[in-house]
Amino acid sequence: MSAAATSNAQEQANDGVMPQVVRELVRALGRERVLSTPEELIAFEYDGTIERGKPQAVVFPESTEQVSAAVRIAHRFDVPVIPRGAGTGLSGGAVATIGGVVIALTRMKRVLEIDVANRLAVVEPGVVNLDLSKAAAPHGLYYAPDPSSQRACTIGGNVAENAGGPHCLAYGATTNHVLGAEIVLADGEVAWLGGTTRDVAGYDLIGAFVGSEGTLAIATKIVVRLMKLPESTRTLLAIFDTVDDASNSVSAIIAAGILPSALEMMDRNIIAAVEPVIHAGYPLDAEAVLLIEVDSLEEGTVEQAEAIEKLCSANNAREVRLAVAQPDRERLWAGRKTSISALGRLYPNYYVLDGVVPRTKLVEVLRKTYAIAERYGLAVANVFHAGDGNLHPNLLFDERDPGATARVLDAGAEIMRVCVDAGGSITGEHGVGLEKRDFIAWIFGPDDLAAMAKLKPAFNAGERYNPCKAFPTHKGCGEVRQAHIQRTAGAIGTDIYV
Repeated sequence: MSAAATSNAQEQANDGVMPQVVRELVRALGRERVLSTPEELIAFEYDGTIERGKPQAVVFPESTEQVSAAVRIAHRFDVPVIPRGAGTGLSGGAVATIGGVVIALTRMKRVLEIDVANRLAVVEPGVVNLDLSKAAAPHGLYYAPDPSSQRACTIGGNVAENAGGPHCLAYGATTNHVLGAEIVLADGEVAWLGGTTRDVAGYDLIGAFVGSEGTLAIATKIVVRLMKLPESTRTLLAIFDTVDDASNSVSAIIAAGILPSALEMMDRNIIAAVEPVIHAGYPLDAEAVLLIEVDSLEEGTVEQAEAIEKLCSANNAREVRLAVAQPDRERLWAGRKTSISALGRLYPNYYVLDGVVPRTKLVEVLRKTYAIAERYGLAVANVFHAGDGNLHPNLLFDERDPGATARVLDAGAEIMRVCVDAGGSITGEHGVGLEKRDFIAWIFGPDDLAAMAKLKPAFNAGERYNPCKAFPTHKGCGEVRQAHIQRTAGAIGTDIYV
């Protein structure tokens, strides 16, 4: 069967039962919680990457019971289920690749409990990341994982992708802060993983669940650790005339035994996008800047900031600025947090990559990244978590230019291969999703993949639970992108991607 025929067959099978599925969903959840018309579904074709795929229905449950009911209906009719948070994901994880029912969890947004004594919170999956820290702040607490999209992304989506963020260098990614979760399995059954303590007897099932990208279950309640707000915080901006010097400074800081809470790098193209709008104080003529933060007791941050300034200066920083007052620190961070979205000022489209390399390989890999982009005729802007080697090259393009999207995808694949060949990985925090599912064999052998695949039946999750994500195992998924291109390119007359 051809690629187009395979994809058509999958969607037609869904189409045949969808009217009945929608009726059942409306009956169980109410008309106000179900979308099914073409114009209603357009907004749910994509997440934060360039992958696309239209669902056949979207539901907005407001309780665990409603999530369970929606999943049971989809399971009964053998229709795919796609969990979705705020849609800010960057790997196609919330894209309905072969249609199905999207379960959007954004209406489940209550902070159910803040336990100050035990420094934990119980939240629903639709709670916005930053809102959790705001709720905890009056108690002198905060939630450490802070993706750049933290003003919009949700805790449920963070759990699904094991999201990171600038301050995960010192404090760890989402998995280090999740203690337990109430989950809905693929047949609608409700269960709990983990609990309210760090050491639960038995297998670490919550560890397996965090980062499973919606392929095992849907979290409906999440127990997270909270941390005490630091006594003192200092933020430094180190300015460099070469990317190499900035990269070498990163290695020097870590080699000196200093572990900043955050250590970020931005190159010239990022600065050009951000500075004219945010006015963060990044020099427009710099080739790179490092944004470095330390937090601890007052004496500790003073000593660390002085040591970092000396190390950067020894690696040819032309200037190191120190911000102690909160407004000054917030202005510096505003530039970093809005950096990727600001790229829209430079080009209509950008493709965000997410690779990891050893810190000592930063110079080599960044040089190759710039060379690959140049060879494909693409501009590239780099902003990334330099301290843990988590790179985010942004390939800039205009999808209306014939062949542009194909070149971007090819260049992105080459950059990911460079990361792997340098001893790194294809993702640090965005997940594998649909975007990089075919790259995972670069890292794991057939036996490794087979062992990991056994988790799905252990969770009673079939191939209809967020299909085509994370692993190249779902029949027909490997043909989906090409099938859609064949079906639509002639009618549109430009690049089409799904």
